[in-house]
Amino acid sequence: MRRLDKQISDPEILNKILNESHICRLGLVENGEAYIVPVNFAHADGIIYIHSALSGRKIDIIRSNNRVSFEMELDHALVTSDIPCGWTEKYRSIMGKGSIIIDNDINSKKHGLDLIMRKYGAKMELNYDEKILARMMILKLTIESYTGKQSGEWE
Repeated sequence: MRRLDKQISDPEILNKILNESHICRLGLVENGEAYIVPVNFAHADGIIYIHSALSGRKIDIIRSNNRVSFEMELDHALVTSDIPCGWTEKYRSIMGKGSIIIDNDINSKKHGLDLIMRKYGAKMELNYDEKILARMMILKLTIESYTGKQSGEWE
């Protein structure tokens, strides 16, 4: 990271970003071209869990190249100024890389969905229709490395 003064090294803040961000952007590569897709997700024990349909461009790319990058942010706000180039953004973010596996095991699907549903606020008992489970998969992104960055004044 070029700007070490913006690096987040506090594990509590890094975990907050990993666990409370609402959208994770996956960076995939297909035939030398970048492809970015936003996904809902949950994080637990160094793995990012993502639910997915059984087919589509994202899945096709992962099957041919399971190396990915990811990005998520939390706590952002536009900071305006009286001069045009004085505007900026206050934020906290994480960028990282890892590899994804496709998991079609029924128990893995339920576990991943439980994590995702709880993260986004589900309070009810989580019972899944077998027909729905048959039409989806869980992607498990194993985080290999990441860095946190922030801009702006934080408490």
